[in-house]
Amino acid sequence: MREVVSATGHEHVSAEHTSTFEVTSDEWLTPAGDCILAVGADRVPADFDDAFVAACRDRDAAIRATLTATTDDGETITQTVTGRGDPDLSFENERSHVGRTSEYVDDRTVLVGADAAAADVDPALVDALAAGADLRLELRVDPGGTES
Repeated sequence: MREVVSATGHEHVSAEHTSTFEVTSDEWLTPAGDCILAVGADRVPADFDDAFVAACRDRDAAIRATLTATTDDGETITQTVTGRGDPDLSFENERSHVGRTSEYVDDRTVLVGADAAAADVDPALVDALAAGADLRLELRVDPGGTES
């Protein structure tokens, strides 16, 4: 199962945060938002299908966040972050998607135990987003940790 979100990079994307990454529906970003990779998301966690949400609530579920930036000249840069589900994931937030390397869960959290945070994102991907590239965030859940 998967959910796809479209967003856009911003000049203040720095990707320096060491424990989270975020994609927000907000249209703006200040330099302090060092975990935010893109703004203007067209969908938020509260929009996701109930079956997807239920699958993500399995502690054994593997959740992959694939970040794909497309520059104005058509170059595509992709990175996948892998984490897992948690029974406390609510997907109720109407603003932001947050992936976390920790076990912390709030209504913005879409995966925990991530193998990367904003600071681990490929510098070429960060540069593209800071230049305003479009971002496609694909969240894929594999119930029970199986790869599909």
